[in-house]
Order: sequence, then structure tokens, then C-alpha cells
Amino acid sequence: QVQLVESGGGLVQAGGSLRLSCDASGRTSDLYGMGWFRQAPGKEREFVARVGWFGGSTQYADAVKGRFTTSRDITKKAVSLQMNTLKPEDTAVYYCAGQISGSLSYNYWGQGTQVTVAS
Repeated sequence: QVQLVESGGGLVQAGGSLRLSCDASGRTSDLYGMGWFRQAPGKEREFVARVGWFGGSTQYADAVKGRFTTSRDITKKAVSLQMNTLKPEDTAVYYCAGQISGSLSYNYWGQGTQVTVAS
């Protein structure tokens, strides 16, 4: 089992920045990738970004490309999501998720952290 805990959410003005962190514990040696997802009120959960746990390769949704950056620190067993030039439409609960080797889906989820961007 892997446990994930997010932190760093909050209220920010449009154009501002926030940095989310996700600390992993447990069988982190099973991890293959870490993803960030978000869910706004009344909307489905959507993919935001992904980082490979070992290689560090990244992928981003078009909506955040060029504004958000994700990275991982294996020694600290943590991933981060740096969010710049935030927009009101970025308002959502943000979740980190862990993907184990051989899995096509994400196997572990954090509890989520609220990000609110005021216009």
C-alpha cells in the first residue's frame, strides 16, 4: 500500500501562484508514476499532469501546459505541482495519485486539497 497526502492548497488571486506538494509513504518502491488530477464543482475529475517516478518524464493537459510544472524528489518521496498564472477556471480540488508498475490506471489517491482562484 502507498499513502499519499497533499498540501499547499489555498486562495489566490488570478495571475498568482501556488505550489502543491504530495508526500508518499508506504511501499513507494512500487510506484511507476505520479499524477495530478482536479475536480471542479459539478464537473468530472480531469487529468492535470503526470511525472514518471524514476525517469522524471512529464506530461501535461493542454489547459495547464506552460503554466504548471510537476516534478518529483525520490529521496524525499514527494512530488510537487507548481502552478503559475492561475486562472479562475483552475479552481478545483486537486488530487495526487500513484500508479504502480504494470497498471494502466492510478492505484492510490490522496485526500485532495482545495485551490480557489479569485477573479
